[in-house]
Amino acid sequence: MSHVSVPKTYKLFIGGAFPRSESGRVYEVTTPKGVFLANAAQASRKDARDAVVAARAAVSGWAGATAYNRGQVLYRVAEVLEGRRAQFEDEIVRQEGVSASAARAQVDEAIDRWVWYAGWTDKYTQVGGNANPVSGPYFNLSVPEPTGVVAVVAPQDSSLLGLVSAIAPALVPGNTVVVIASEAYPLSAITLAEVLATSDLPKGVVNVLTGSAAEMAPWLAAHADVNALDLVGASALDWVDLEIEAAQTLKRVLPPEEGPDAAAPALARITAFTELKTVWHTKSLL
Repeated sequence: MSHVSVPKTYKLFIGGAFPRSESGRVYEVTTPKGVFLANAAQASRKDARDAVVAARAAVSGWAGATAYNRGQVLYRVAEVLEGRRAQFEDEIVRQEGVSASAARAQVDEAIDRWVWYAGWTDKYTQVGGNANPVSGPYFNLSVPEPTGVVAVVAPQDSSLLGLVSAIAPALVPGNTVVVIASEAYPLSAITLAEVLATSDLPKGVVNVLTGSAAEMAPWLAAHADVNALDLVGASALDWVDLEIEAAQTLKRVLPPEEGPDAAAPALARITAFTELKTVWHTKSLL
């Protein structure tokens, strides 16, 4: 009896669910040699707006969780990612046309990077905040807090590592994320979304859009309910125009990065998505 092949349908990831694009559009994902791999959903600006709504609804719960709990959840993501490494390696080989050893190295680094960021959830406040010297009987403390909803254009030349490098730091302080995955290599992004959906991460904390960054990025940059914009993967876009759009609603913006060290792990990528809250407190006179 012959086996019937059931090809995977790659959808979007919005609000913890896997919908098709509301437009019904898909686009072909191929190997570097043009061999068909799969159809991926081509998200529209309506999908981008729906993702922002989902991300906004998730902010209070994720930001309100304890730092220790966020670290546990993020570490669980790394555990599940490790358990599905064979699928990630296969997708990377087919999408990027690299060797099996190169794909394995990319998955290894993506897992290590996710664990590295997970370890910062209960530590970054001590490094990013401080006690300020003031004249008078007061304590004056500055503490970093999450900025809110972060829209990300992921690196376009990497299927998994670039995506992880852009998403993870924004999650550490309690932000929620809407990410536009690599248009050429979107399969690993949806597989990562499946990992997130089964890793105790609350729905809406991460929302993954596949399709054209040139089409969706301007709407996210101008969206009044997006608080920060990471353009790490937007070097091929008119990113100056995106910065101008973002300025209309006073968004924090990280500029594009290129090269092998784009979105390299750094504390600065965590604190970039925080705001400092300064508190005055009277010292006891007793």
